[in-house]
Amino acid sequence: MIIDLRSDTVTKPTQGMLDAMMSAKVGDDVYKEDLTVNALEQRLAEMFGMDEALFFPTGTMANQTALKLHTNPGEQVICDKYAHIYNYEGGGASFNSGISCHLIDGYRGMFTAKQAEAAINPPEFYHSPLTALIEIENTTNKGGGACWDFEELKKIRKVADKHSLGYHLDGARLWNALVAKQESAKQYGDLFDTISVCLSKGLGCPVGSVLIGKSELMKGALRVRKILGGGMRQVGYLAAAGLYALDNHIERLNGDHKRAKEIGEVLSQMPLIKKVEPIETNIVIFELNDGISEVGFLNKLKEKNIHIIGMGSNKLRIVTHLDYTNNMHEVLLSTLKHL
Repeated sequence: MIIDLRSDTVTKPTQGMLDAMMSAKVGDDVYKEDLTVNALEQRLAEMFGMDEALFFPTGTMANQTALKLHTNPGEQVICDKYAHIYNYEGGGASFNSGISCHLIDGYRGMFTAKQAEAAINPPEFYHSPLTALIEIENTTNKGGGACWDFEELKKIRKVADKHSLGYHLDGARLWNALVAKQESAKQYGDLFDTISVCLSKGLGCPVGSVLIGKSELMKGALRVRKILGGGMRQVGYLAAAGLYALDNHIERLNGDHKRAKEIGEVLSQMPLIKKVEPIETNIVIFELNDGISEVGFLNKLKEKNIHIIGMGSNKLRIVTHLDYTNNMHEVLLSTLKHL
């Protein structure tokens, strides 16, 4: 038995998901004739109470499209220093949109409205980039699956409106936040101009993300997706997985969160561990004591067929997911206790 907890992207489609995929009604999506893709896009637009939605092969492409829609070359986006768009999208903000990132030193990937407003460059000061967009990530990946305080997000919306800035949500793991905080998709649709959601992380789909937004912005999304190489043909087979996941894989995220917290409790009692970050959703980030080898720790687990990911500086990450069973959970907890 291999226990793979490197990410929630390592899952395989369930039998029910495969059945839905194989029975999908498809067409040429470049001509907008794929009925299943159209149904997924309409479903998500309605779920978030927004005007339009567009299916993408990856979350990075969806985020990069949003950045392009909100900005012009030479402008700037405000985001946290842990933001996925800055750390894990290959420098796409500068390459694709010609923009820079103003990084905020937040807490676990989250910042305040006061910090956001302080990061806005004076528009009349032409020596600095023109601030065009505020971007947040919920849950925060590098911040350990932390969930934003919705009231703070509302305050940041007021800052964006005051300064005529766009407001984008990287919601790759937003499903986890909605379940953990008992919030609704509609709440977020009312707040943001654009939202990207991922189907291939917590929801267990083989591929796919969706960008959802207001019509005045989304009218350019299809062209940007084409420029980035994201035009797809009979992609309804993949969109069907998304529709199935929306019906069957959201509420079960509570189980992932519960197991993550149980893992954190065991880790916090191990003398090898210096610190375990607070756990709200399905991501566990912990730090080894000084003198304990990160590579050695990873190799000890690999010997037991347990795979997690090293983040450098003696920090490691565990992510619970759809394919992590109760049996695997018991084996992992026992292994950690006796490591």
